[in-house]
Amino acid sequence: MSGLCINPSNPNAQDCVRNVLRYLSEISFRKVISGQHTQSLAQEELHFIEEVTGKKPALLGFELLSYSPNINYFDTDDECMEEIRQNYGTLSRAWDWAAQKGLITFTWHWFSPLGGHSKSFYSKNTSFDAEKAAAEGTEENRAMISDIDAMAGILRPFCDARIPVLWRPLHEGDGGWFWWGAKGGDALKKIYRILYDRFVNVHHLDNLIWVWNSHEPSCYPGDDVVDIISRDIYGTPHEHSPFAREFSELVDVTAQKKIALLGECGTMPDAEKAIEDGIGWASFMTWSHEFCLSEQYNDFSFLRRIYGSEKVVTKESLPALY
Repeated sequence: MSGLCINPSNPNAQDCVRNVLRYLSEISFRKVISGQHTQSLAQEELHFIEEVTGKKPALLGFELLSYSPNINYFDTDDECMEEIRQNYGTLSRAWDWAAQKGLITFTWHWFSPLGGHSKSFYSKNTSFDAEKAAAEGTEENRAMISDIDAMAGILRPFCDARIPVLWRPLHEGDGGWFWWGAKGGDALKKIYRILYDRFVNVHHLDNLIWVWNSHEPSCYPGDDVVDIISRDIYGTPHEHSPFAREFSELVDVTAQKKIALLGECGTMPDAEKAIEDGIGWASFMTWSHEFCLSEQYNDFSFLRRIYGSEKVVTKESLPALY
């Protein structure tokens, strides 16, 4: 055992949550779980990896943007609509993956709950105020909670089927480019805790593993609502680093020893070097489209090397955890 915290923040967490946390703790500093984000029904990335390497990632990422309740279809653009169309129905692919007992993580590019145009998850496309959303009784707060409750209904069947989900909400909130991070750390933390309270204490989604996604201490919402810490790294193309400095910065957000993930990456990490150097990324998740399907960021030879490494967990070597 690595000594990492494996007690879920939700005391009513299902056994599948505890199984996944225990496994991630056991492999941390010894192996790294391979992951790949997909955001379309076609899942080109999954099929491409299997074609190039003969293996599948152990962890698949799924995008929930088209499931946002408040998409403005009357004031949008072709780029936004194409992304939404490609994303329609992708949860059916998550069910397919669950049938194979693969690990699942969900990312939600959350369209503004009130107002906004085009890709209104970007703060530049909405005047939706995160500070007002975090304040009880405001119009913004009511709209946000309505969206949260709608998403809880979408996720409910996964809970009923006892399928564990690495749930990574409000990602990259420290950057300000998404509306949930545009008003700084205090508003971000309040919104995260509202989301946590609704999902855990109102809707009882006890299958969720709560993954925080920032290395900024001022944004950290607290150990009581976080199971796993993570950050996103888009490094220099073809420079495959173990990301030692970034790992050190991440684990410093809390005194508690949390499991640490690479929530998203553009250039894949050197997983073998990370293990050799004592850097404990439990998993990575390469982003979609050109980050996987071309050699713009990762050579296919490196892709084959990583998926063929004894230090990397693929779907083929992943034990049944639920």
